[in-house]
Amino acid sequence: MIRITEIKIELKDALTKDKEQASIEQYLLDKYRILKQDIRTFSIYKKAIDARKKDHVIFVYSVDITVPYEKKLIDKKYPNLSVAPDISYHEVEMGDEPLKHRPIVIGFGPSGIFSALLLARRGYKPIVLERGLDVDQRTALWEDFKKTGKFHEHATILFGEGGAGTFSDGKLTTLINDLRSRYVLEALVKHGADESILYINKPHVGTDILKGIIKNIRKEITQLGGEVRFNQKVTAFEIDGKELKAVIVNDKDRIPTDLALLGIGHSARDLFTTLYEQGIQIAQKAFSIGVRIEHPQKLINESQFGKFSTMPNLGAADYKLSYKSPNGRGAYTFCMCPGGYVMCSASEPNGVVTNGMSESKRDGENANAALLVNVMPEDFKSDHPLAGMYFQREFEQNAFKLAGGGYKAPLQLVKDFLNNEVSTQIGSVKPTYEPGYTFVNFKAFFPEFIHQTLHEAILDFDRKIKGFAMDDAIMTGVESRSSSPIRINRDETGQSNILGLYPMGEGAGHAGGIMSSAIDGLKQAELVIKKYAKNQ
Repeated sequence: MIRITEIKIELKDALTKDKEQASIEQYLLDKYRILKQDIRTFSIYKKAIDARKKDHVIFVYSVDITVPYEKKLIDKKYPNLSVAPDISYHEVEMGDEPLKHRPIVIGFGPSGIFSALLLARRGYKPIVLERGLDVDQRTALWEDFKKTGKFHEHATILFGEGGAGTFSDGKLTTLINDLRSRYVLEALVKHGADESILYINKPHVGTDILKGIIKNIRKEITQLGGEVRFNQKVTAFEIDGKELKAVIVNDKDRIPTDLALLGIGHSARDLFTTLYEQGIQIAQKAFSIGVRIEHPQKLINESQFGKFSTMPNLGAADYKLSYKSPNGRGAYTFCMCPGGYVMCSASEPNGVVTNGMSESKRDGENANAALLVNVMPEDFKSDHPLAGMYFQREFEQNAFKLAGGGYKAPLQLVKDFLNNEVSTQIGSVKPTYEPGYTFVNFKAFFPEFIHQTLHEAILDFDRKIKGFAMDDAIMTGVESRSSSPIRINRDETGQSNILGLYPMGEGAGHAGGIMSSAIDGLKQAELVIKKYAKNQ
């Protein structure tokens, strides 16, 4: 198989999948004299949008093909043509240490899902313990919360089947260059995702589609002998010396185990506290705090794609921006949700947390993104391992009070934020946050280093995306859960200072986002497989 890169196709020549393939085949004929009838296999490896020139937006492809005369093509040393590398997942060799009990996976977010899936596929029959509910029940409770504003532990969108990523854009981008990413993408496609996520540059699934995919993965795990148990909140660990012996569920049920993979998510604060109190080594970690900012999606499309913004095969435009302030702080956009919605993501009573979500079509009126400023351990003013968690909580509780309770969110228009004034009315951009909002002055809420850095960043980003600082763009707070405020230490074997306890994913501070968390879950499962023989 050979890979050919830098194939540039006009937008009008890729309006449908058939036309797209025909245009690529014509390119291969024109440039390399490869005849359509000689192509035995054809697959797109990568597809990206090149919008650097707003008057000439194009698609750029890499494709893998097999033809009878591959060696001849390789020998000609054409630019952008090479042997396609092996991108298949290679299973690790199984160890021989016996397991007395089935492995336990704590949490059914990305790291938990993929560690459990790999263990199940290799015959280990894992038991998954998820504190939340299945995706259908959690969705129903979430809809009830939006109507009533009454907090319920199981109504939070941060816990339950699929984890916090279930109510997000389903972004599958990662900066990690790891072949395990292909394993994750192929599993998602097998269970219902569109095959385009295998090759588009910034793949996403969308909350509406992701829910079904997660249920299908759960079904595979159970069909292979694993179990996924909901409403199973791990409340303690039984430790003998430095070895894990059992986990305690819902304060009463003891489940003996040799090992537990700890994929608890970035908001399991009660379990963070339990881990600390039981002697598991935890370290402070930097994270970020800020707001969600909303613009008209039409504005973002026009800024990014120019005169091509209405081309149907481009979809909703996104952006990723960063800024370094003279004060030494960094600001950046994160988890940008084209055509999306700002969500209430409180996981504790009397606190306000915002997050973003998009559905698969990304067809909402607004674009939103987290607009964040780096927060460092020295800002916590304490050396306590959980100081960052307390720091987050203080912001969230202050936001709840500032907005007047009822899980309404503090809100300010960009013009008023820049002028240090309280907003008085909504403009052309309608807020998507439910269950409501209260106009505030973020100057009285954020410390100076956050407020000033946000101010500078908005002006800087307006030079990069025309209209970013539009008067009636909306800022909704507080966004405080972009990553975990702790790191659970682990050694080269993947274990914490307690043998048998394998921290993983975003909550443990070893990943960020769906893909990197899933990959980390696979890595931890591989370490288990290398050490232990599967259950008999």
